Amino acid sequence: MQSATRIELFLARKAIAFQTQGLLSAATLEAAVSAAGQSLSMVITGTVLIDSKGALMITHRLNGEVDLAAVYRLTGRQMQVLTERQVVRLFDDCDSGFLPPLGAAYDLPMLADSQMDDLPQAIFTSGSNGRLLVLEGRGLRLALAGARKGPLVKELALDVSTNQLTLDQIAARLQKLYRLPPMPALAFRILELTAKPEATAKQLAEVIELDPSMTAQLLRYARSALFGYRGQINSVQDAVARVLGFERVAHVAMGIAAVKSFDVPREGPLGVDQFWRHSLYCAFLSASLARRCGAESGMAYMCGLLHNFGLLLIGHLFPAEYARLSELRDAEPDASMQQLEQEIFGGADQAMMAVGHGTIGGVLHRLWNLPGPVIKAAAMHQCGEYSGEHQLYVNAVILANALLKDIGIGDEFVPDDTVALAAKLGLEQSDLDQARREIADVADDLDAVAAALS
Repeated sequence: MQSATRIELFLARKAIAFQTQGLLSAATLEAAVSAAGQSLSMVITGTVLIDSKGALMITHRLNGEVDLAAVYRLTGRQMQVLTERQVVRLFDDCDSGFLPPLGAAYDLPMLADSQMDDLPQAIFTSGSNGRLLVLEGRGLRLALAGARKGPLVKELALDVSTNQLTLDQIAARLQKLYRLPPMPALAFRILELTAKPEATAKQLAEVIELDPSMTAQLLRYARSALFGYRGQINSVQDAVARVLGFERVAHVAMGIAAVKSFDVPREGPLGVDQFWRHSLYCAFLSASLARRCGAESGMAYMCGLLHNFGLLLIGHLFPAEYARLSELRDAEPDASMQQLEQEIFGGADQAMMAVGHGTIGGVLHRLWNLPGPVIKAAAMHQCGEYSGEHQLYVNAVILANALLKDIGIGDEFVPDDTVALAAKLGLEQSDLDQARREIADVADDLDAVAAALS
């Protein structure tokens, strides 16, 4: 794919030499850079500000956030960030989310953050989601000639060891750094229906049947031996009324729709195939444990089903790092996922992702307005044990994962003290033994369902 027309003309007019790197279309600039094998520390971007006098662009490193107070100190102007809609209109030859950091090509005055002075080279979007441009240091200086310089950004770094940030604070930082996928429209419509006590099986079926592939997946799910129904199931409404029930169909359908937001490989220990297998087993066990400890089993099922979406989000944003994480998962079975994620993402470039896939998933679910227990179960399932809001659901998911480790399912392999975890739920050894028998009885059927949904 070609660069934005005005970027090409600008570089030609300035006689600035550059290299190009083509790549498969990516959802975000971060994913594009990662797929190209480049370091995020060399990536620069642009932020467009506006006030009553007009617009200007701040060019800065990707891992920084424009400090409006610093802009005021340098310019004496009280400015605000241009809205996404306004940016799209101004940069009409660019793909959405791929804003070139050379405002002069669009007749915008430019300011340059002084932290770029020591960059040996700069990587930035060409305006296309399929092409990166690389400038050596001299070329960057020529491109920014005439721009006023100063300390204009604050670092978007996170000291994950402090563990002090709330989900809302992490969400705000993640949204500034990355383009997080919105909840798919179909999943949103299903979520809306689940919030209406008067919603019917017919209404749910009508929404689901808008997606033929989802319809086929759900029918395969309902026809599986797991549910033991011997009659005919010819429609989603049959699946709801005769086999699964409204809540189970809604939760599984929402999971199917949401997974489609992520571009993640099917194969490998962290691929979509294993994701579905792990999620279905965890959902089944979480619901079973919830029934024993007085929690609502349908909500527990949803918590187990959706608790690992943070892994999909990491794979979607950082495919190269995700592939490395999968390799390490196989190579280092005695390490926890948190340790491996710190090893992969603990550097300055991507420190925000080192908070762990659980927290990242909780942030995503918060942005998608999912129920509180689902948010908390995703965010806290890597904690080992948890006390606080929605603790029955969170600890049901934690215990379910601990039991699944014993049979090699999931992304963690270091054994847990299941008796101690069970005690958090008021359960005893006999409850654990029964849960293990239940999962053994349905393992083949769950595997078949996972294959049908993958």
